[in-house]
Amino acid sequence: MSGTKATALNDFAEATGRAYTRFDYRGHGRSSGRFEELSIGDWIEDALTVLDRVARGRQILIGSSMGAWIALLVALRRPERVAGLVTMAAAPDFTEDLVWARLDVAERRRMIAEGRIERPSLYSSTPDIFTLRLVEDGRRHLLLRGPIPLSCPVRMLHGTADMDVPWRCSLALMERLQSTDARLTLIKDADHRLSEPRQIEAMLASVAELASG
Repeated sequence: MSGTKATALNDFAEATGRAYTRFDYRGHGRSSGRFEELSIGDWIEDALTVLDRVARGRQILIGSSMGAWIALLVALRRPERVAGLVTMAAAPDFTEDLVWARLDVAERRRMIAEGRIERPSLYSSTPDIFTLRLVEDGRRHLLLRGPIPLSCPVRMLHGTADMDVPWRCSLALMERLQSTDARLTLIKDADHRLSEPRQIEAMLASVAELASG
């Protein structure tokens, strides 16, 4: 919740007199817990707890990467509480399509035997950790295998130079959303982080549009 996008949203909310809630999932940022011991279901529970116990009224949910997947799943569970969604480099089903599907036979065997694999990170000196629990739990929450019954407005941003989550993931998401008010904006040469000033401006414009609706 101390990242560039989250803090920019906080500044936007303060400047426009809107309420805003941000939080770190367990195993992320300042929250307790170990990432490798948690999974998608745990983070859905975290988000639902914040929505139910902290937020008031209908909300615009904003999620980046995995957070976009969680936001979609939360919206499906609390549709009456959601006025709109803004996603950044959305990564629904990434545990299946971008982790498991990309492993070769030897890597899959190692994950099953050891319960985890590690991959070099593009953004940190420490490796990315993917656990068997994360993959298996992710299969309980897949969205892109059929229609997604959400009717709220959805605004999606994705960079064409995203090396982590291809922009076609957001295109697949838009095609499956049942909402008739869904829009995908592709940002040329932007990477997965979408944290440059113009990219932040695009995010804030999407939020402002939905907030004024």
